[in-house]
Amino acid sequence: MTSQTIESTGAEDSVPASPAGPAPSRGLRGRPWATLITVAVGVMMVALDGTIVAIANPAIAEDLNANLADVQWITNSYFLALAVSLITAGKLGDRFGHRQTFLVGVAGFAAASGAIGLSGTIAMVIVFRVFQGLFGALLMPAALGLLRATFPAEKLNMALGIWGMVIGASTAGGPILGGVLVEHVNWQSVFFINVPVGVLAVALGVLILLDHRAENAPRSFDLLGIALLTVAVFFLVWALIKAPEWGWGDRATWLFIVLSLIGFGGFALWEKKVREPLIPLTLFRSVPLSAGVALMVLMAIAFMGGLFFITFYLQNVHRMTPVEAGMHLLPLTGAMIVGSPLAGFMITKLGPRIPLAGGMAATALAMYGLSTLEVDTGSGIMSLWFVVLGIGLAPVMVGATEVIVGNAPLELSGVAGGLQQSAMQIGGSLGTAVLGAVMASRVNNTLGDNWEKAGLPPLTPAQLEGASEAVQVGVVPPMPEGTPEEIVAKVASVAHDTFISGMSLASLIAAGIAAVAVLVALLTKRGENAEAGAGIGHI
Repeated sequence: MTSQTIESTGAEDSVPASPAGPAPSRGLRGRPWATLITVAVGVMMVALDGTIVAIANPAIAEDLNANLADVQWITNSYFLALAVSLITAGKLGDRFGHRQTFLVGVAGFAAASGAIGLSGTIAMVIVFRVFQGLFGALLMPAALGLLRATFPAEKLNMALGIWGMVIGASTAGGPILGGVLVEHVNWQSVFFINVPVGVLAVALGVLILLDHRAENAPRSFDLLGIALLTVAVFFLVWALIKAPEWGWGDRATWLFIVLSLIGFGGFALWEKKVREPLIPLTLFRSVPLSAGVALMVLMAIAFMGGLFFITFYLQNVHRMTPVEAGMHLLPLTGAMIVGSPLAGFMITKLGPRIPLAGGMAATALAMYGLSTLEVDTGSGIMSLWFVVLGIGLAPVMVGATEVIVGNAPLELSGVAGGLQQSAMQIGGSLGTAVLGAVMASRVNNTLGDNWEKAGLPPLTPAQLEGASEAVQVGVVPPMPEGTPEEIVAKVASVAHDTFISGMSLASLIAAGIAAVAVLVALLTKRGENAEAGAGIGHI
């Protein structure tokens, strides 16, 4: 969607766009920088929610008696709903107007957040997290469309650079804000905070945003494609989460994996036949574009999957308060904020290949460093690896979308931007599922032996299962009242050592995934459309 293809709809809220640039504005309505502030407020909620919940997970699990699989679905349900809806939501914006779609998305996201805060069961939390993801998918592509239609070409890259820093800061700052809210208020406040922010974004949107629609907007929707992709991704993640419980050799595990592969295959076949596909498969004829998408998936698996257990490590093993845990992640936040503009400068000067490969190499090194953490590791060592991780992630966050969009045809640049976001969200969900399965498997296989070697009283199978679920999140299994302190200390030592063993293995696997991503990054290059669409993906 370019400025030449924007047309007006509605007498008050939109005006025609001129071939020379964006549409004229009345007062604040349609002003570029006011538009940037408005959409940034809305999308900030979505970016923040991607990580702020991680710091609240231990409190949610304790309050609602949730096990590891339940806690994983708090994250997975949100990311999956967001990921599978992004491209469809972008087409809805093209068809019905980005302003309307953005406002519906913001209002729905805020309402779903309030409903989560009022939920009294883990099932209701997960249900409303799905609604959060769906409404978040509505507002994110719409916000991008509004920026592209509002800013003149010579200022668009600057606007999207600022946009990228806001989203990056929100994503990285989520654990810190979450820590403050969980410790000083409650876990529900992590979700309630979105309600006033959403009200502000809606008010600003009504006053400031102009409506924009594409002349060649789609007239139909690939409903079967949406269904096939959703089912395929769901079956895959479900198999990965349930595998530790069922066993990797169990028929049920492989049944869902096979069903997932069938779903992906059916989706690919259907996309070749449908007139207006959800994802035009011709995009993937470009090796650099395909490499960029794969890079986003691999990066998200390593980052989101690794971060999932770090919060449990800080709070349950080091016994930090939520605020202390958030502050210990501040080096990661700061490195990403500082590193993002520097990464953009390097990519402009050198092209994407070297910065992206170097960034994933640094990410692999950081995840290896995190695999060496022990029960008594000091804050200085932890901070060092968090800084290295932030420095590694910054160029990938900034540059991978430029690769994807720049190597896509100009008329498909919006679809390519949605594809980038979908890849990141699906990668995050898969990372949490895959590394969660690794943790569960490691704890289940070693806790019994470690318990016996410590000379502790034997456990029944039911007791061992309950202890394993606790240890998977770094919690010491509860002991009967009156248990000697010596026994309690031994139980704590066994629990924490077993958790560290699982976290170390998960981090090593994340490091290996990041190392593979280094090779993938070497396949990237700046596309012929990079100058026109470089800034699109800094979201």
